[in-house]
Amino acid sequence: MERAARSLAKLKSKHLPLTDLACAAWPQAVGPRLARRTRAVEMVKGTVIVEVEDRLWQKNLFGLRHQILANLSRLIGPVATDVEFRIGIPRRPPQREVTSGVQTGLLPVDEADRIADPILRHLYVRSRRSALG
Repeated sequence: MERAARSLAKLKSKHLPLTDLACAAWPQAVGPRLARRTRAVEMVKGTVIVEVEDRLWQKNLFGLRHQILANLSRLIGPVATDVEFRIGIPRRPPQREVTSGVQTGLLPVDEADRIADPILRHLYVRSRRSALG
């Protein structure tokens, strides 16, 4: 953590925008577990805007905002005055099972059936046959 703080202090001395500095310091300020679930997006008038997965994370992290601000201040100085948590990272919807090479009916799936142009489909099938022997 100290090594990261020294690196961020060097970045601060090179006149980076405060938004970039705060976003770069975010993973070190909250730790790897929370960094996987959140993402610092920008800084507006001293407030760091952070995207979270859902309402539950938003509520729980709101209670930790003073501790997070203290960590940010230790890393980049007292440039951040508040943290705002917004729901922004969409959850991945359930995925359907993909059948590999077998249609749900009785006939096998042919990849040539996905070619819309009949002439190109015919050329593809013919060249595939000649390549396979």
